[in-house]
Amino acid sequence: MQDQEATARLSAEALAAGDPTGWFERLYTEAERGDSTVPWDRESPHGLLVEWATARELSEAGRRALVVGCGYGRDAEYLGRLGFATTAFDISPTAVRVARERHPGSPVTYVTADLLDPPADWRRGFDLVLESMNVQALPPRVREAAFGAVGEPVAPGGTLLVIAAGREDEEDPPAAPPWPLTRGEIDAFGRSGLTPVRVEDLRDTGILRWRAEFHRPA
Repeated sequence: MQDQEATARLSAEALAAGDPTGWFERLYTEAERGDSTVPWDRESPHGLLVEWATARELSEAGRRALVVGCGYGRDAEYLGRLGFATTAFDISPTAVRVARERHPGSPVTYVTADLLDPPADWRRGFDLVLESMNVQALPPRVREAAFGAVGEPVAPGGTLLVIAAGREDEEDPPAAPPWPLTRGEIDAFGRSGLTPVRVEDLRDTGILRWRAEFHRPA
């Protein structure tokens, strides 16, 4: 509950100030002081990522991966262990710094970057792009731009994997983030020339989650 209160408070203040993504850095700095906790701070990589990778027996030495909104690096470190040359970014400088501190000697490259204004050389530069539970934390006007931006770094022949909380089309979105995504919003990740491979509607104890795989033709 404290986690939800912090995200609701900080996101509302950021939206009111016209800075819809500024609350991420504020949350991480508050967490570092012990005044808040980061709701998505976990010790292990996301289970839906691990399940997906295990089913494909991924071992990807020499291939490049990009992790969107990496936070403290749990998913990025997992992809690094699989052999991907992994770059992980977050809009929060504090999150990036703490990720480096938590994983000394890591092969993962952690950088501060904005999804909507990324380095030019990232375009079409990665064999795997992972978007896990990030776009759902963005307000509608930013989220619309993010759908296409997430797929831009996927190289020809590459894959985008999206993991997100879900809601039915007729459900009203909650007042504060995260805002679970509808099926139509999941489909929107294909806007940058990607082809849907598989969109999984996963329900655990009645809670809808999406795992969606997209491919860029070679």
